[in-house]
Amino acid sequence: MIGGGDWSDDRLIPDLIRGAINNKPTIIRNPMATRPWQHVLEPLSGYLELGKRLLQGELEFAEAWNFGPEEQDCLSVKKILDKAIKYWGNINYKVHEDSLNPHEARLLILNIEKAKNRLNWHPKWDNDLAIEKTVSWYKDYYYNNHMNTLNDLQLFIKSSNFE
Repeated sequence: MIGGGDWSDDRLIPDLIRGAINNKPTIIRNPMATRPWQHVLEPLSGYLELGKRLLQGELEFAEAWNFGPEEQDCLSVKKILDKAIKYWGNINYKVHEDSLNPHEARLLILNIEKAKNRLNWHPKWDNDLAIEKTVSWYKDYYYNNHMNTLNDLQLFIKSSNFE
């Protein structure tokens, strides 16, 4: 999950931004790990659609769902790094793969076909836009003392055609 306002440790984009702000390299454990990166608003939109259906009494939807990116938007950590650098600029990192670290799966992908077919839910922002909006949020926060949360939400709603 990515999006502005995430201050947690051990999260790729917040760690990269903190490193850039503090002029320190970010340690990268597994640059080839592929993950289902998505903006935080994406699954929220899926849950809202699901909630709408359940509130309308469509109880056949009361089951497990995956709300994630399209398969082509599941990128390696290295590709996310490259995109973050494209939008931020001066980001430094060091790869430190340590055999003592706990094992991490090389590939994680969510199957979203059920949500697409049964709920007619589709991700709205590809990874490039999600990363651009995330990095832009932090840039505005650190350099302009402004949070773009409302602007991002309005743009997402407009691109989603919510009713």
